[in-house]
Amino acid sequence: MTDLPPGAFPRLHDLARWIGTWLFAPVYRVRVHHADRIPADGPVVLVANHSALVDGPLLFGIVGRRAVFLVKSEMFHGLLGWGLRRIGQLGVRRGEPDRRPLMAATAVLRGGGLVGVFPEGTRGEGDVAAAQHGAAWLARGTGAQVLPVVVRGTRRPAGRRRRFRPRVDVLVGEPLGIPPGGGRAGLTAATETVRAALAGMVRDLDDVRSRT
Repeated sequence: MTDLPPGAFPRLHDLARWIGTWLFAPVYRVRVHHADRIPADGPVVLVANHSALVDGPLLFGIVGRRAVFLVKSEMFHGLLGWGLRRIGQLGVRRGEPDRRPLMAATAVLRGGGLVGVFPEGTRGEGDVAAAQHGAAWLARGTGAQVLPVVVRGTRRPAGRRRRFRPRVDVLVGEPLGIPPGGGRAGLTAATETVRAALAGMVRDLDDVRSRT
């Protein structure tokens, strides 16, 4: 078992993750709140809001361990697609059944890895209004913890000019346990638990940002 999917180059993944730890420093002033809540090992489904394209790469460098993110399949073309596959990222077709990346993600989790999911599916306002079942399904089937994470500040407000090195805040929540079983009703309840946790964290972080 491994914490990366087949076809990934572990050394290239680790190099990319190292680059990710400092890549955005010239662009953003990043503040990470409660990074100590990120489990150092064991299966984890990281669930985050999605306000901008940069959120995924930013979290990739922040989590402090190998991370496999579910990325929209449109990104997997040409040299970029080759690179994403070789560092272990998984392409997902939005809006249609696509079990292959979920099965690959399941194998990563059973190998003790971390899988990142953006349940909103699109880059909206980051309000997690309609989380999909994928994160809860992965956690329920593998016994993984769900780690909610919220990113704010990467999306430029409409009508405003981009500031020099805007502040970006990343809030890591308490890991959530998803009980096994329960059928579709249990999956729906677990999904709502994850959605509510993320929505509450968005409100909390926005409040912190407005006061500091």
